[in-house]
Amino acid sequence: MQRRKFLSLGALAAVVAFVPANVSAEDYRTTKPETWQAHSVNDAMMKLYGTTTTIEKGIKLVAPDVAANGGAIPVDIKSDIPAKSVAIFQDANPEATVGVYTMSEDAIIDYSIKIKMKKSGTITVVVEGTDGKFYSAKKTLDVALGGCEG
Repeated sequence: MQRRKFLSLGALAAVVAFVPANVSAEDYRTTKPETWQAHSVNDAMMKLYGTTTTIEKGIKLVAPDVAANGGAIPVDIKSDIPAKSVAIFQDANPEATVGVYTMSEDAIIDYSIKIKMKKSGTITVVVEGTDGKFYSAKKTLDVALGGCEG
């Protein structure tokens, strides 16, 4: 009898694991299209958040010092800051905004992404805290000759 109970609970757990959760995310491309057209990081931040003032702490941003391939630069972002959103910007391409993520309550900020940069520049990550403050981290890197073509 114990075995049957165990198997039925395992099946129930498998079904629950695949039931989609109620997800609510803001579509920033629709609500703030100017953010995606901004040519500088400060302009993009102003269009998205209405400010460029940030506190430079609380975010771990890891990227290579020299990227051999500008078409696929690995970027890792971690933070324990309770957040409403996370935005990634760069100053090497014509449009500064790379991506914006809406965070749910108790979400964990631990992203590994790859971005494209045509030339050497700076990556900026901004976390919009649930406390109403903005936190940031920056990383300057060199892109080897060839840029996105590398």
